Amino acid sequence: MISTEGSRLAAVCGGVIETTTQASPERRLGAIFRELDALLVEHTPDAVAVEEIFFGRNVRTAFAVGQARGVVLCAAGLREIPCFAYTPQVVKQSVCGAGGAGKEQVQRMVASLLGLEKIPTPNDTADALAIAICHSFRSSYAWPTANPTNATSAPASVTLTSD
Repeated sequence: MISTEGSRLAAVCGGVIETTTQASPERRLGAIFRELDALLVEHTPDAVAVEEIFFGRNVRTAFAVGQARGVVLCAAGLREIPCFAYTPQVVKQSVCGAGGAGKEQVQRMVASLLGLEKIPTPNDTADALAIAICHSFRSSYAWPTANPTNATSAPASVTLTSD
């Protein structure tokens, strides 16, 4: 999650919601929902940005990530927080200036843009922050704030992966 004040960006929080592979799918999705909902309540973001997902060959991964993405959209929807989705190429273009930028270049730019001393870890945290930065850049020219009392809040971002 990031915040904006004028053109200044800052990291608010970042991390990964982890679940155990031994848990049933409904329990894993429930855990994701509870943790994400708590973050939405605590930080009251103006928007949630997610990465568009595409998995060409691994259907099992596509379904698992799609289910988790649905939980994210549901949690945001229940809190009436608008959601936006960006392709990996759009995120890279927004953060690095090149849609074909490598993962390490994106991670370095995330750290630089947010004024962090180190690259955010794990990789999924850096990816989520990159998506939030992308949304902030792409929407700053005409983004109506969903919560006028929290106008300096910027988007939360969620990156979904499957193990």
